Amino acid sequence: MIDTKAMPFLADIPRHQAALYGSATAMWFEGQETTFVQLDSRSNQIANGLIALGVKPEDRVAYLGKNMDVYYEILFGANKARAALAAMNNRLAAPELQFVLSDSQAVVLFVAREYYEIIESILAECPTLKTVIAIDGDHSDWTDFTPWRDGQDVADPKLSHDGEDDVLQLYTSGTTGLPKGVQLTNNNFLSFFEQAAELIWAHYDVGDPVLDAMPLFHIAGVNIGLLSLIQGAKAVILREIHPIHILDLIEQQKIRHGFLVPAVILMLTQTPGVRERDFSSYKIMSYGASPIAESLLLEAADIFGCQFTQVYGLTETTGGATYMLPEAHDPARGKLRSCGVPYPGTQIKCVDEDGNEVPQGEVGEILIKSGFVMKGYWNRPEATAEAIEDGWFRSGDAGYFDEEGFLYIHDRVKDMIVSGGENVYPAEVENALFGHPDIADVAVIGVPDEKWGEAVKAIIVCKAGCSPAAEDIIAYAKSRIAGYKCPKSVDVAEVLPRNASGKVLRRQLREPYWEGTKRRVG
Repeated sequence: MIDTKAMPFLADIPRHQAALYGSATAMWFEGQETTFVQLDSRSNQIANGLIALGVKPEDRVAYLGKNMDVYYEILFGANKARAALAAMNNRLAAPELQFVLSDSQAVVLFVAREYYEIIESILAECPTLKTVIAIDGDHSDWTDFTPWRDGQDVADPKLSHDGEDDVLQLYTSGTTGLPKGVQLTNNNFLSFFEQAAELIWAHYDVGDPVLDAMPLFHIAGVNIGLLSLIQGAKAVILREIHPIHILDLIEQQKIRHGFLVPAVILMLTQTPGVRERDFSSYKIMSYGASPIAESLLLEAADIFGCQFTQVYGLTETTGGATYMLPEAHDPARGKLRSCGVPYPGTQIKCVDEDGNEVPQGEVGEILIKSGFVMKGYWNRPEATAEAIEDGWFRSGDAGYFDEEGFLYIHDRVKDMIVSGGENVYPAEVENALFGHPDIADVAVIGVPDEKWGEAVKAIIVCKAGCSPAAEDIIAYAKSRIAGYKCPKSVDVAEVLPRNASGKVLRRQLREPYWEGTKRRVG
């Protein structure tokens, strides 16, 4: 049960649950258990330590590391100090990490060992960053996390909180090629929890082991952990995605709930011996972040033998928007291509280019209105005004409603590519490739991919006398941007189609690759 009245602010979760569940296990990570009391006291210590470092309300505290139990200690600690946690995508390249640290104006950074070197290389270019805390210790210049935390006062700082306080800032790439910080507030999470409380997919019993496997720099990963903690369940945290480890944890920890993206579900179904595994504990498998093939969904349901429920949402909507209950997954219902119906306190409509709502069955841009719609993009007032009007958030997805009120995602109004649950914006990739000495012009599109839903493809125009190899183009991109954003293939064209204003007609480029598909998304 989600008691939002007792926990109106994110920082209240460890406070309330420590009093309620005490020494019960809140988190399990690589054999280490953390009780609710420990989570509360450690987050108090981190809050007091941050305050002593000069962290003020609304400051940003950054985290760079893979999934770990200390992530939640730091999140709640930052919130108790009335600061917002800027969770950084650990797959980003050095220039991208430097941009996020500078844009967020982070004053403190918690960093895991595998990222020490990359932070060292950009530290001089992060002017607001005053303190770096080494999560795994063993750094000659930075503060060791564990003794620093354990040396702080365990008393709750008891700062006053406000519903409009930013508590989490996640970065999403933009069509300009520059990431934007999504400001999520106490009120956003309160609205999400209140609505999730009415949905069966989000109901965890006290003590239920819940698989928290998706990256914690994504809203889906954070939400699963928070939903577990706010209901007294046990968050079983996986450092990174590895099919064998996931299958082992399901059996060993008797996992009852979890969220996975379709690409990971596909990996599991293709893992040797998967049908010999014991999934009897699993109750509900939640999935989302990208569309799933009907054949994969049916195969996964057959293998796991549990109920499946889909959720659709965006970072800008705190992960909420629509859900599809297990009963709607009956193939006879004909809803497997749908992403479900709106959350109980959410309005969704599809509109044409003029903002007029289109009739049922017609495709339009999906707009979402709810208490969980973000406050805005950090220091991007123009981008915020473009994205939100009268409380309606423009998703950039195009879809339609059927006669029963089920929403179907048809295409993307914006050019975003979703590959394995990761958002990739063509402009960002194109910006990275344009510097290649042999490239005269370039466009990036998403093409169908059986494993990832969509794969990134670069279509290049070569400079006169040049004929770069595809592998060289891909390697060039990898030196500048995260690997998952890089092209998986490269095609060559004589010229790129553009409109009168010079904009590349990506839809026209995509058409041959998507011909014959039912949907124009992966």
